[in-house]
Amino acid sequence: MAIVGPTACGKSALALRLAEEFGGEIVNYDSVQVYRGLDIGSAKVGPLERRRIPHHLLDLVEVEEVFTAGDYRREATRCLEDIRRRGRLPILVGGTGLYLRALLQGLFDAPPRSKRLRARLQAMAERRGREFVHRLLRRIDPVAAARIGRRDLPKVVRAIEVSVLLRQPISELHAMGRRGLEGFRALKIGFNPDRAQLYERINRRTETMFSSGLLEETRRMLAHPNADRLKPLSALGYRQARAALLGEISLSDALRATQKATRHYAKRQMTWFRRETDVQWFDGFADDLSTQSKVLEWLTENLGKVRQRASADREIERAELT
Repeated sequence: MAIVGPTACGKSALALRLAEEFGGEIVNYDSVQVYRGLDIGSAKVGPLERRRIPHHLLDLVEVEEVFTAGDYRREATRCLEDIRRRGRLPILVGGTGLYLRALLQGLFDAPPRSKRLRARLQAMAERRGREFVHRLLRRIDPVAAARIGRRDLPKVVRAIEVSVLLRQPISELHAMGRRGLEGFRALKIGFNPDRAQLYERINRRTETMFSSGLLEETRRMLAHPNADRLKPLSALGYRQARAALLGEISLSDALRATQKATRHYAKRQMTWFRRETDVQWFDGFADDLSTQSKVLEWLTENLGKVRQRASADREIERAELT
């Protein structure tokens, strides 16, 4: 089961209730919540909720580590298999649509990262500029270079890395297609809350984050010896808090900038999730009790059917292997 919708619409509260109702465990698909120590700015569930229901794929890596959609897919696939072996229901909840799509629809088989090659490309970018590295990609793979922005260094580096390590342009690998998640059938439920009410929730939650420790979390990252290269410092909220701590903007401006950016992020999330197929959409907020009753009624009717089809699929797979 996967819960989709914009930030601050109450997905985590619904996931907890569904886990209790259907014997489930919660699997995160938020790209910031995988980092340790980033609790307030990522709206990570607290220890009480984690004791109440098992949560997975939170606090996986340190802030200096690189964690990609491919890494997420590998970790999540193992996690889903483990939950199923124990007879429990995986409930996916988060806000990073790319992670969810990588898990359900798959990614091409890419090689592991090469620290040595990445360091060389990073040094090249610092010495000669990001545009120079992009021109290098254009010589290796013009198709990929046309799709990736000249200043999007992480994507440029990864495209060069894959092409060099596999001796094949990354665009050709993309063209070969992907393998989706096997052995599972995903029920997707989505939420479309009133926009004005959602924006008010976002504004209030952002105020709470700033008053409850977001600056302290950001200050700890700034104390890291490689702070300039920490990916989480560019995440929503942390980016604005960093600017305030460095004296680039005032604290009040940082708060307003975070509120505005989060509202825009919610719009982008809805645009992304509306492209997802087979989503059962509900109006309202996911933590609203009346909305939850509608969700429970729909799931009670449909979850059994999905489990039966998934069981039949596994029987067919076993028969084909014998």
